[in-house]
Amino acid sequence: MLKKITVYTGALLLMIAMLSACGAKTDNQVSPQPSPGATQGADQGAAPGGKQEAAKVDVQAIYTQKCVTCHGTDLEGKLGGKTNLQHVGATLTKDQIATQISNGGNGMLAFKGTLSEDEIEAMAEWLAAKK
Repeated sequence: MLKKITVYTGALLLMIAMLSACGAKTDNQVSPQPSPGATQGADQGAAPGGKQEAAKVDVQAIYTQKCVTCHGTDLEGKLGGKTNLQHVGATLTKDQIATQISNGGNGMLAFKGTLSEDEIEAMAEWLAAKK
């Protein structure tokens, strides 16, 4: 009986540790290198009507802070095949990627309240270029 409790407790602690690591900020991570021809931020310029240019989004920094723990430094995926993002743009559209980032699901955390809409759009554009 004690052995069963110990095994279940250990499994529960392992699951908690794995889930808490996703999206955790780590300062010692290396930023993934962008693909040749990929832009670092979303295409942004002065909007019609003379509005100010939107601030550039540093997708590398966002990826390093929020994504690298589960998706790896080279987008190779650390938690199984579904976490590999190296060719995500070949299977999902930019809009589908943005929805996944915003709403999460299938084991992924939702980033709607954590990242701004501009950051989510920039990340989706960057990932959609991974083909």
